[in-house]
Amino acid sequence: MSDVVVTLPDGSELQVERGSTVEDVAHEIGPGLGRDTVAGVVDGDLVAAAEPIETDIDLEIVTDQSDEYLDVLRHSAAHVFAQALGRLRPAAKLTIGPWTDDGFYYDIANVDLDEDDLAAIEAEAEEIIAADLPIERVERPRAEAIEIYDDNPFKSEILETEAAGEDPVSFYEQGDFFDLCQGPHVDSTGEIGGFSLLETSAAYWRGDEDNETLTRVYGTAFPTEDGLAEFLERREQAKERDHRKIGQEMDLFSVPEHSPGCVHFHPNGMAMRRELEDYIRTKNDELGYEEVWTPELNKAELWKPTGHYENFTEQGEMFNWEQDDTEYGLKPMNCANHAYLYGRERRSYRDLPIRYSEFGTVYRNEQSGELSGMLRVRGMTQDDGHAFVRRDQIRDEITHTLQIIEEIYSDADLDVLYKIETKGDNAIGSDDIWSDATDALREALESEGLDYEIEDGEAAFYGPKIGLNALDALGREWTIGTVQVDFNIPERLDLSYVGEDNDEHRPVVVHRALLGSFERFMGVLIEHFGGDFPLWLAPEQVRILPVSDDNIAYAQSVADDLDGFRTEVETRSWTVGRKIRAGHDDRVPYMLIVGDTEEADGTVSVRDRAERERDGVSVEAFGDHLERERDEKLTSPAFLD
Repeated sequence: MSDVVVTLPDGSELQVERGSTVEDVAHEIGPGLGRDTVAGVVDGDLVAAAEPIETDIDLEIVTDQSDEYLDVLRHSAAHVFAQALGRLRPAAKLTIGPWTDDGFYYDIANVDLDEDDLAAIEAEAEEIIAADLPIERVERPRAEAIEIYDDNPFKSEILETEAAGEDPVSFYEQGDFFDLCQGPHVDSTGEIGGFSLLETSAAYWRGDEDNETLTRVYGTAFPTEDGLAEFLERREQAKERDHRKIGQEMDLFSVPEHSPGCVHFHPNGMAMRRELEDYIRTKNDELGYEEVWTPELNKAELWKPTGHYENFTEQGEMFNWEQDDTEYGLKPMNCANHAYLYGRERRSYRDLPIRYSEFGTVYRNEQSGELSGMLRVRGMTQDDGHAFVRRDQIRDEITHTLQIIEEIYSDADLDVLYKIETKGDNAIGSDDIWSDATDALREALESEGLDYEIEDGEAAFYGPKIGLNALDALGREWTIGTVQVDFNIPERLDLSYVGEDNDEHRPVVVHRALLGSFERFMGVLIEHFGGDFPLWLAPEQVRILPVSDDNIAYAQSVADDLDGFRTEVETRSWTVGRKIRAGHDDRVPYMLIVGDTEEADGTVSVRDRAERERDGVSVEAFGDHLERERDEKLTSPAFLD
């Protein structure tokens, strides 16, 4: 049997016999590593220790000290749940149960479950964990596997798809339980230190709305109880910061049933959105963009040359229909419309870069089960931009954009993680073009001294991109903006400019969305700040509280002096204490209390969201501070620091 070459993370190579397993390679490296091997990462994919190696590969050995160990543990926890469920609800039919970033889920059929049922299942699971059952990989003949799942159409489908042609077929067993599975898993159920079932929801088989509706049970697991306790505490904090909850409390937005996946901005939410729009307009001005507007309704022909039509319709994400023998659609992106604007005129190399920005509303037919408030929508307004540049201008264009992005995320109090997403299976264009585009992104990041990760195969079909992931106050990552380099669309749409040599040349398109979409970015900000917005973003910046109705006129004159800020006068006939409590509940950064003394002295008593207070403040001094706090984008009220 011939050898294959295994490349290890340090770049060293091993020659091993074809058919050797991941665990065999680990033993070859060292007996201790062999004993500690839990799984392997083969060419980026997490696989079982028993996975045979048939070709040259890149391999990383996974032990209980590896980052991937938690994924393996949670996969085993999904099996523990399934075993516990089977004991209590033997009629349940299992489908799939993968690990996730936060834990695991298992989709099940033929059983009704709600969250009241989870405690009993969790208790049964704890007994399985305490029993420390060995988890073993076994292989069964394909014919036997088909017979086992004769009455389970979901597992039968897996045998005909993911496991098509496999014979024998891999199963994992623990005690009286077994499941069709490729792994990987930990050695025994006792390795699970902390286990919890979290919630239930509905899910479609394979995520397809045309398929059967299943019950999905979410859970999580950790090597220790302490890890679980920390997770549950963060989860409770996340519930308190849920943008849907805060959005309702602060009357920011709604997503009514008549507009599924489309956000209605209320006056308070629109105040925030306008602030962000004005802010991004100033950044677009700094970057040299000209603002345009293009319609949401277009003929489908617009998107066919670029490849967007095929891509979006294939995924079922495009809203399109026929009328009078013509196919129309709601635009899923703004690229083609901006390319049309560029292509209207003959361009010279002296004209470039030509930059168009648009707060463009686009539509994606996301599945209803995936919709989530402002964070996952069907209709969104992107702060989109497309720069048409010469090849020699690419690096400067990206570098300047990254500099502005750093400013934006700093002003929003968000750390940003940069990820270069490289060519995927659905890519259009040559390898050389993709290599050049990816190099341009890498060089721009490195020239700015910015760290980045590589996300292999995750790029859009037309070009590599820098994904902007924001890190919020709870340490969660949110995918928001993007910078992309695109050589393909100019080629497909025959865009050109006349070079210094008087010949026709192709421009390159730099796509960028600084925030991504206003909906998602605002949803992230709501959760990041927990509704306690900095002054510049707060829907209501100052609330003036007259001590009695006799002081309302003076309160209004103070509001007039603070013209230019979002200021309200509290006119309800409440006690001052009740007015203050309402202001805190509404998360207003500043409250100004005005009574007879303040009116006589021409001053105000300033109280901030942190319940600090100062008397005898001149309105002029307070107004001057508000201007500084707003213009400097301070993240919390600072007048009383």
